Amino acid sequence: MSAAIPNDPIILLSYVNTQLRDNYPSLDELCAALDLDMAQLCQKLDAAGYVYSQGTNQFQ
Repeated sequence: MSAAIPNDPIILLSYVNTQLRDNYPSLDELCAALDLDMAQLCQKLDAAGYVYSQGTNQFQ
């Protein structure tokens, strides 16, 4: 993953959800804009117990 985003899963969760809420209408657009590997991002947050909800556009 990009060094520009937090590595700690809980801080990453907060960062990603804030970005999704404020700047990106979907996880696809966030990953494309920030040059992130979506599978890797989801795997990291899944390991911390969070999964992406398309309906709410956030990790829960």
